[in-house]
Amino acid sequence: MEKIVSLDNVSEYNAANNHKTLHPLVSVLDYSKANPREWGDADTIRFQHGLYSIILKDVKCGDMRYGRHYYDYQAGTLVFVAPNQFTIIDNPKVIYQPSGYGLVLHPDFLIGTHLGKVIHTYKFFEYQTHEALHLSDDERQLILDCFAKIEFELKQPIDKHSKKLIASNMELFLDYCQRFYDRQFITRDVAHKGILEKFEGLLNTYFASDKPHIIGLPSVAYFADELHLSANYFGDLIKKETGQSAKDYIQNKTIEVAKNMVFEGDKTVNEIAYELGFKYPQHFTRLFKEKVGYTPSEFKNLN
Repeated sequence: MEKIVSLDNVSEYNAANNHKTLHPLVSVLDYSKANPREWGDADTIRFQHGLYSIILKDVKCGDMRYGRHYYDYQAGTLVFVAPNQFTIIDNPKVIYQPSGYGLVLHPDFLIGTHLGKVIHTYKFFEYQTHEALHLSDDERQLILDCFAKIEFELKQPIDKHSKKLIASNMELFLDYCQRFYDRQFITRDVAHKGILEKFEGLLNTYFASDKPHIIGLPSVAYFADELHLSANYFGDLIKKETGQSAKDYIQNKTIEVAKNMVFEGDKTVNEIAYELGFKYPQHFTRLFKEKVGYTPSEFKNLN
């Protein structure tokens, strides 16, 4: 039996965690103040999020997953969830005491703020839970300091500066998180080891199969799924490793394969285009010239 819990109201979220509501659209929480979690006889709990939720996990809270993947747990881990996403806890019959801190934000708060215009650029809100941000002790303390500044503003009487200061502190917090993710791409070698090599291998296998004819041109989403990563996390990781986007990497590989086909075989440009997965040969010719500087026919004559 699955139990569905909607998280779309800050006041109700506060009440469920024994917190006073200081602002109807924003809250900073200390989960140790909440009562022990008891979910009854449900086999799974599905949380449907209507809020931005940022949770600093200090204790394993059940078998938490996002989609198919389980939460990559370490003490001092940040999980980001955006509205219209869901998380699931399996085996919720084990009673546990929550621990850690959180920030919840209703999307309406962002209306009219600079953060509202740029929050879509923080791609980690669309990472999966096994791609969570793992913090060093110093980073964890800085995150808690950011939470404390936001909470300080929430406790002040509302004036014309309140919304701007709260939003500015949130944006500063997210900028720090972006920096820490950039660090994580470099330092988590064990978790990331071999992903680029696997990606290259999958690309080679893709073009050696009939998948281009059946599926079409290879996509970022396809390879992210094959590597059990979200498209955003995969794209950011490839960018850090190669200096180019995953889309550009795939296109460059496609043209590399195409150059060999143009030079070595007797197939027409149209036949090559369809074999590579292009719906329209003119799209192939345009991309080829953009990447190589010549049309496929010109390139063949040069060689």
